[in-house]
Amino acid sequence: SPIINNIQKMPFSSEGNMTDIADLTQARQMAAGQSSKLHGYSSGGRSSPFVNTIDKHPFTADANATDVGDLTVARAGAAGQNSEQEGYTSGGYIPAYNSVIDKFPFATDANSTDVGDISDARSQIAGASSTTHGYSMGGFSPPWTSTIDKFAFSSGGNTAVSGSLTTACYGAAGQSSTSDGYRSGSQPSQGTNVIDKFPFSSDANATDVGNLTVARGGAGGHQI
Repeated sequence: SPIINNIQKMPFSSEGNMTDIADLTQARQMAAGQSSKLHGYSSGGRSSPFVNTIDKHPFTADANATDVGDLTVARAGAAGQNSEQEGYTSGGYIPAYNSVIDKFPFATDANSTDVGDISDARSQIAGASSTTHGYSMGGFSPPWTSTIDKFAFSSGGNTAVSGSLTTACYGAAGQSSTSDGYRSGSQPSQGTNVIDKFPFSSDANATDVGNLTVARGGAGGHQI
């Protein structure tokens, strides 16, 4: 409090604090994040009321975001995923729980299209991405769930349940390596410190591989 519009940056080459480098087009919370090789994207969110805005900001310069398109429905608490060519926004709250998977292109500034649905309508979902699939982890429906959903970038369409997290949760952060997806932290209660990992190469349940330094939920995630 209050809701802010900051875009912050931290270096990968060294450990350091975040710096405020620019602004989104509007202050909002619980937006989904996507990344191309050249730009970062923030889609949807809540700014009283819910918004459908897709913002884009460049990685090559510190500059404010521009509004480049709209989601098919205004929502907050969705998961963000990305292939090399497109960004995806899945699930969320509108203010009813939502299952829609939206896709928007990186090559041009355009509105998103509805390409499928996650397995059940829910919000505060963590997202992860392999080179071929997007993943939606956990979420609040109610109650909260441990489901890991998977959908193919090449064909779109509805998700298939590919596994489960070690605990049912919502508000976790999602991360991706080249071979595995991760969920770290989460609600409910006062937050958890669990780090879960699941493989991209096969459909399997997550395993608990470590802990955050403090229990927390609603954090942000990164991917390589």
